[in-house]
Amino acid sequence: MSRKRKGMKYTLMLSISALLLVLSSLFSLVIGEVPFSLADVPSILSDPSSMEHGILTHIRIPRTILAMAIGGSLSLCGVILQGIYRNPLVEPYTLGISGGAAVGVTLAIVTGLAMKGIPLSFFGFAGALVTIFLVYTLSIRNNRMSTGKMLLIGVMISFISSSVVMLLMSLTNAEQLHGIIFWTMGSLNETDNTVVFTLLGISVIMLGVTILFAVPLNAMRLGEAKARHLGINTTVIIRILFIITSLMTGSCIAVAGIIGFVGLIMPHFSRLIIGTDYRVLLPSAFLNGAIFLIWCDILARIIISPNELPIGVITGIFGGITFIIILSSRRIKAGLL
Repeated sequence: MSRKRKGMKYTLMLSISALLLVLSSLFSLVIGEVPFSLADVPSILSDPSSMEHGILTHIRIPRTILAMAIGGSLSLCGVILQGIYRNPLVEPYTLGISGGAAVGVTLAIVTGLAMKGIPLSFFGFAGALVTIFLVYTLSIRNNRMSTGKMLLIGVMISFISSSVVMLLMSLTNAEQLHGIIFWTMGSLNETDNTVVFTLLGISVIMLGVTILFAVPLNAMRLGEAKARHLGINTTVIIRILFIITSLMTGSCIAVAGIIGFVGLIMPHFSRLIIGTDYRVLLPSAFLNGAIFLIWCDILARIIISPNELPIGVITGIFGGITFIIILSSRRIKAGLL
């Protein structure tokens, strides 16, 4: 395929994903326990005194934006980490960041710190930062970062964090236990619009920053040794991308809790539909991750309406089914990953 035809194909695929994201977002605004017509949205927004206005501006718009930001960010982080480690099973939570955040939140709930006006997101992000620091420092030897060692340390920290969380849960009361379990299942019920729009802005900025590393990531598909022969400073690139993806993952976990499978499934799906060139794979993964989480949120709201399922349950079920389907693809068997 010529370069021009490839460019046209990539532009078309990204345009389709962007259009689907817009349509999914609009559908998310009008579906729910109180359904709206899309044509009624402008009139609802112009009437602040109506109940529908409150539902739209305080619940559905923030949830949709949050799903877009978190889904896109986790998918973006997943595709980058899978590229760094050259491992198709790596996802943003593999490095133990989710475990560290869970320990931070659990400690805050058990000790009562969460009742003193400090949001749980603060403790979640603090726990994630501690994990990032541990994985980073323990993985460096002779001023070089070992990706294999980093992965193993992250997995071990994840196991230790899970054990600590279970220990704390066994020592707490029923009310605190409910709060811990609810957080670990993930939720998009963030009501602070400042947090929501800040996370969206950060996710878009991080997308732009990571695209600058598309060429080094393409080179690292050949392996670190060959990438160094091509003039790529792999040690610096891995450090920068590790910090970016870790902080982005920590921010998502701090705001919405643990939402699994997005960072594992959507990178594979994006590779299937658009290929392995990181110049287009990165924006494609971001768009597809955003679409996927928006639809998971829609399903979480309507399956047992008027009640709501935790979004982590939906991503786990549908993510697992999607992953099995992807693994059955001939392109996967041919060694795409």
